[in-house]
Amino acid sequence: MNDEVSKAQRSIIGRVVSDKTDKTRTVLVERKVRHPLYGKFIRRSTRLYVHDEGNESHVGDTVRVRECRPLSRLKRFALVEVLSRATA
Repeated sequence: MNDEVSKAQRSIIGRVVSDKTDKTRTVLVERKVRHPLYGKFIRRSTRLYVHDEGNESHVGDTVRVRECRPLSRLKRFALVEVLSRATA
């Protein structure tokens, strides 16, 4: 049973790229994928809409998010913690 819960609520680390909306953050998650023919590693990115109840993260912060139930049309993740703050 524990394996099913951890798979359903996986956590992802990303960088906040937008904090313009109230209680919602846009988080960019980058990963490296090997090209099937040439073997070179390519950066791929995904933008996630994350629920941030306390508006505690800002642009440039590195955050950990987890999967949750659908909160709106696009929001499927919730903020767990702010790992590091943006400098400047």
